[in-house]
Amino acid sequence: MSEGDRLTHIDASGAANMVDVADKADTTRTAIAIGSVTMKPETLEMIMSGNAKKGDVLATARIAGIMAAKRTHEMIPLCHPLALTKVTVDIEPDESLPGLRVQALAKVTGKTGVEMEALTAASVTCLTIYDMAKAVDRFMVLSGIQVVEKSGGKSGDWKAPGWTDRS
Repeated sequence: MSEGDRLTHIDASGAANMVDVADKADTTRTAIAIGSVTMKPETLEMIMSGNAKKGDVLATARIAGIMAAKRTHEMIPLCHPLALTKVTVDIEPDESLPGLRVQALAKVTGKTGVEMEALTAASVTCLTIYDMAKAVDRFMVLSGIQVVEKSGGKSGDWKAPGWTDRS
């Protein structure tokens, strides 16, 4: 098994360990993750018109996603705490779902990637949308949460096949 085929957080005895990144070079690293929340057309209209009883769904979800990215290391075992330099969360309506599409970007200059921070931001944004609108639509579906782009670090830059940035 080559080094690239091994799980980096598991040692030879099977014990979990935080990866030592001390000798890695500091580079600028970014990651973009996406997700969506499918809902009834009436729910989407309520959110977009700002008439949700709990308040501004989009603003609250955006803030929740940003806060979550900053705390990823507290939620995901073995993640390094990162001094993020940028986190953005974009939420766009998509009537073809119907629902909302989420795109989260995380950026750092450091020794390890930010895919988990971008995924956490996208996930928590979707969860917050659900939480704020569940009283009127309990059958919303969260889906498609994935990393679609990353740059920096030893593994280089890549994009998911067919991905085009919506921001």
